[in-house]
Amino acid sequence: MKNLHARTLTGVAAMALLSACSEPVETANAPTESSGGSHTTQTETPGETSTETSNMNLIARAQSITPPSAARRPVTIEQLGRTRTDEYAWLRDDNWQEVMRDPSVLDPEIRAHLEAENAYYEEVMAPTSQLQETIFQEIRGRILEDDSSVPDRDGDFEYYSRFRQGGQYPIYARRPIDPETGEAGEEQILLDGDAAAEGIDYLDFGNVDHSPDHRWLAYGVDIRGSEYYEIRIRDLETGEDVATLTDESTGNFTWANDSETLFWVWRDANGRSKQVWRQGRSEAEGVMVFDEADDGFFVNVGRTEGDSYIAISTSGHTTSEVHLIDANNPASDAMLVSARETDVEYSLTETGDGFFILTNLDGAVDFQIMRAPLDAPQRENWETVVEHRPGTLITGLMGFRDWMVRVERENALPRIVIRDLSSGEEHNIAFAEEAYSLGIDAGYEFATDEMRFSYESPSTPEETYDYNMATRERVLRKRQEIPSGHNPEDYVVRRIMAPAHDGEMIPVTILYHRDTPIDGSAPLMLYGYGSYGITIPAAFRVTPLSLVDRGMVYAIAHIRGSQARGYEWYLDGKLGLKMNTFRDFVSAGEALAAEGFTSRGNIVAYGGSAGGLLVGAAINMQPDLFVGAIAAVPFVDVINTMSDPTLPLTPPEWPEWGNPIEDEEAYDTIAEYSPYDNVAAIDYPHVLATAGLTDPRVTYWEPAKWAARLRATRSDDGLTLMRTNMGAGHGGASGRFDSLRETAENWAFALMTVGLADADVESGE
Repeated sequence: MKNLHARTLTGVAAMALLSACSEPVETANAPTESSGGSHTTQTETPGETSTETSNMNLIARAQSITPPSAARRPVTIEQLGRTRTDEYAWLRDDNWQEVMRDPSVLDPEIRAHLEAENAYYEEVMAPTSQLQETIFQEIRGRILEDDSSVPDRDGDFEYYSRFRQGGQYPIYARRPIDPETGEAGEEQILLDGDAAAEGIDYLDFGNVDHSPDHRWLAYGVDIRGSEYYEIRIRDLETGEDVATLTDESTGNFTWANDSETLFWVWRDANGRSKQVWRQGRSEAEGVMVFDEADDGFFVNVGRTEGDSYIAISTSGHTTSEVHLIDANNPASDAMLVSARETDVEYSLTETGDGFFILTNLDGAVDFQIMRAPLDAPQRENWETVVEHRPGTLITGLMGFRDWMVRVERENALPRIVIRDLSSGEEHNIAFAEEAYSLGIDAGYEFATDEMRFSYESPSTPEETYDYNMATRERVLRKRQEIPSGHNPEDYVVRRIMAPAHDGEMIPVTILYHRDTPIDGSAPLMLYGYGSYGITIPAAFRVTPLSLVDRGMVYAIAHIRGSQARGYEWYLDGKLGLKMNTFRDFVSAGEALAAEGFTSRGNIVAYGGSAGGLLVGAAINMQPDLFVGAIAAVPFVDVINTMSDPTLPLTPPEWPEWGNPIEDEEAYDTIAEYSPYDNVAAIDYPHVLATAGLTDPRVTYWEPAKWAARLRATRSDDGLTLMRTNMGAGHGGASGRFDSLRETAENWAFALMTVGLADADVESGE
C-alpha cells in the first residue's frame, strides 16, 4: 500500500497502529528531529545561591499562587454491584460530539474552568518563560528548517516532501525524470502546507497521494484537531482543487488503477472508522462497499504492493480480517481472504510470487509467514514459509516483485531480513550498537532490486540508505543534518536489563552526556508507554538533548504491554495482567537508581496518551520514587471511559483493557490501577497534565477531572498543573515549531522540579 504522506509497513506494527489511541505522543515528531547543543553543569561556590535553594524559591513562589478549585458535584455510579463516586463528572460536556467539530459550543462553565487552569499554569510557569524560549531555540536549532525527504521515483516522476525555511507545514512536490539521462527536472509544488494553513489555527494532512496516471492529487485535511478529514481532489495541471468528496473521513483513502476512483474510510459521529466508500473523483456521491458492524473494529484501506488489489483491512486489536477488490475493476465485489477469528491476526503483502501472509495462526505467538497464490489468497491455500520462532517477533513485511523483506525483533533489537524469491536465500542487515532503530521504505517501484532503509540510535542522527538487494551494496542518500552541531561522541548510550517484581528482565535504553556523573546525583527523566503492543524504538530524538545537555539522564523503559521482547511481552501487559506494565515502570526507575544513573526521588516520569495512564498509575503506586510527573493527554479516567460505549475508543479498546460493563474481573482489575479512581491523600510529586480540547482519543475531561481530584486530595502542597490546548487535539499544536514550544514548556517544568531551571532563570537566558 503506497502513499506519498504515510509510508507503509504491513504486519503487527501496522495493525497495532489501527488503534485510535495507540500513537505515543512522545514520538510523534521523532522521525524528522535532529540534534545538538552544549553541555552545562551546576556548581556551587561560596556566596552563590545553591541549586536547591534557588529551585525551592521557584517552587515556593508557585505554591504561593492560588490554583483554581473545581466545584465538587458528586455523582454516584452503581455498576456490577459496585459503587463509585465521581465528583467532577460535570466537566464532561454532554454535547461533546459537537464540540469535536465546533469547539465554540463548549459549555461556558466548562470553558471557564479550563481557561482558569490555563491562566494558573501560565502564572506558575511565568518565571521560566525565558528558559522555555531558550529550550525552544535550542531544539529548533537542531532541526534543518528547509529539510526534505529523499525522493521516491514513480515512473516518470520523483516525489518528495520538504519544508521551507521558517515554514511550519510540509510542502509536497515532484520533479519529472528524463527517461534517457535519469536527471530530474524543475520542481512542481503539488500541495503547500504553509499556504493551506493561512488564517487557521490548526492543520493536519491525512493521506496525500497522486493518482496512478500522475494527473490528480487527493489529500485529506483536518483543520480542528478532531480527526475528521475532508478529502479534496486537486488537478495537477492547473493546481486547482476541483472537488471535495467528504468532510467525514478518517483521512485514509487510496486510488484505484483507473485514476478516476477513490476508496475512502468514513468516520461516524462517535469518531469511529466504520465504512469504506467508493467514489469517482467527479461524482457528488459515492457507494458504500464495506460496512463494519462491530464497534470494536477499526477500518483501513490501501493498495497492495503490486497494485493488484484494493485491500480493506479491519482489525480489533488482536483480531483481523481482509477483503480484496480488483484494483483494475473497482466496481467488482470484494473477496474475503479469511473470516475473522478471535485472537487471530493476519496481514497480506504482495510480491511477484503471490501473497505472503504474516499471521499468528495456530498459536504462532511471535508470528509466522505463510504464502498463497495471488488469485486465490483464501485461508485454505496458505502454506508456511517462515516458521514461528518463539522469542523472535516478526513485526512487518514489505513486498517487491522479486523480493520479500521482513523486520524482526529479538532481545529488544531489530534486524532486516531480505529473501530472494527465486532461490529462497536470505540475508540480514543488522548493527552492533547496544541500542538502535531500523526502518524500511518500499517506495513506489515494485519491479526493482532497491529498497530503502534507515538507521539511527539515541546518539546517532538518522542515516538513510538505498540498498541493492541483489548486490548487497548500500548507498548513503541522506544523513540527518544538525545545523547547530552535534557530536555523537559527546553522548553515551547504554542498555540495561532491570529486574522486574516477578523475575522478568526489562530492557531500558539510557542516554546521557559523557560529562554527567553516574554516581546517583544526576536527575533522570523516565519515559514509558507500554500498551497496544507499541514498542518505542531506540531512535534519535532532538528534544531530550536539551535535558541531557543540562545534566539530566534520559531513559526509556521498554515495559510489558509493548512488544520489545516479543508478542508475549505484549500479552503479559494487557487485560488481567495490566498491572505488570506499571510495576515494570516502577522497577525500571528503581533499577536506574540502584545502578547510579539517578537516585530515588530524583526522577521525572513522562508519558503521553496510554503512557499518561502509566505515569498516573506509577505515581499512585510509588509516589516517593518521583520528583515530577508529566502526563501528556493522559488516559487516566479508565473505569468511566471503558464503561461508556458511546465514546470513540470504548468498544475498540475492550480487548486491550477489558469490559467493565459486563465483566466483574475486568472492572476490579481496572479499578485497581485507574489513576483517577486511586488518587489518595498522600504526598505526590509535582504534576503537569496536558489536554487538547478537540481530542477524540483521550477526551479533554479525563486530565481535567484527574487534575481537579489530585489537587483537592493530595496531602502535600506540591504543584498540580493543567494545560489545555483550546485549538488542538491529541497531538497538540499542529505546526512543527508550535509543537516544539509545547515540548519546551514540558521540559521547563521538568527542569524546575529537579532544580536545574534556576541557572537559566537567574541569568535571564
